[in-house]
Amino acid sequence: MQNIQEIIVPVDFHQHTEDLAAFAIGIANKLEAKLTFLNVSRIMAEGASYSDVVPTSFAVVDEELFGYAQKKMTNLVEKSKSTCPGCTGVVLRGEVADAIVDYASDKNSDMIIMATHGAQGIEKILLGSVAERVLKRASCPVLIFNPYKGERGYQISSPINEILQPV
Repeated sequence: MQNIQEIIVPVDFHQHTEDLAAFAIGIANKLEAKLTFLNVSRIMAEGASYSDVVPTSFAVVDEELFGYAQKKMTNLVEKSKSTCPGCTGVVLRGEVADAIVDYASDKNSDMIIMATHGAQGIEKILLGSVAERVLKRASCPVLIFNPYKGERGYQISSPINEILQPV
């Protein structure tokens, strides 16, 4: 089995971030791996330019969102230090799936642990799935965490539960 030493955990600071963090920390601790939380702040101004004009208000919003993401990351890392000493956090800018895959590749990560929003049907077709794009493009194993298990009337069992049992 591959020795897993570096784990990347993309977070979006939405509803299930703490659940994902706890899950990833449990795995990292069992594997004695280094854990890095990663947030990617989308750049609104890139998608909102018209010809050669980019409204300055988009740049201001981008800066505010990036600063807010950095504060949230600092809080997440500080909160996690007690259960995951040595964990770190990084905030990047760009297209989310591309940035995750590129960062994991640049850092020679051994695994990515990420959550899915569980988009289904037309929502998935229209919005796409970051988790799916990362899964297809990453050069390392990707473990998809489903924070919605039980909330939608189904349960997921996995052999990973055995890894998380106390020794």
